[in-house]
Amino acid sequence: MTQILPAPGVLLIADPFLKDPNFKRTVILLCEHQDEGSFGFVLNRPYSYTLDQLMASAEGMPLTVYFGGPVQPDTIHFLHQYPDKIPGGFEVTDGTYWGGDFETAISLLKTGDVESSSIRFFIGYSGWSEGQLQGELKEKSWITSKGTRKLIFHKDMNEIWKDALIDLGGDYEQLINYPLDPQLN
Repeated sequence: MTQILPAPGVLLIADPFLKDPNFKRTVILLCEHQDEGSFGFVLNRPYSYTLDQLMASAEGMPLTVYFGGPVQPDTIHFLHQYPDKIPGGFEVTDGTYWGGDFETAISLLKTGDVESSSIRFFIGYSGWSEGQLQGELKEKSWITSKGTRKLIFHKDMNEIWKDALIDLGGDYEQLINYPLDPQLN
């Protein structure tokens, strides 16, 4: 199968043997890709604190926050499916938006006007400098596929990596059975 080129809305699925502990068995949604660099969010790594533990304005909202990546871990970002209710977002892929008015998003969650299953919060992000991601793709560190709302807002973060490979089918489906450490095989 031909690799999909990096672009907003593309998923980076970690090769089963990727050694970097930040990205082992992760799926990253690319939000931006340019010659100068790329960035996105890890979709399947929970952070150790919930949203209400990180932000006073989210009091009473113990929502899962995901570890978006090791870059700028003092920033909070979000993905959502509400362009008509949360202004200022950027469409990453069909029906999935990155960012927008943060206080509006919090307010809508508090009033129940948006579903918490259709919005995801991330601390930090994953970033690549000029040419770095292309190098990692040449090394086959990542498998690429088109991002879908089903995967981006998956109900079970522990299944995102497996389901992303299953969606690709063929030989990719077999990768889900590979051990974390091939030397233990």
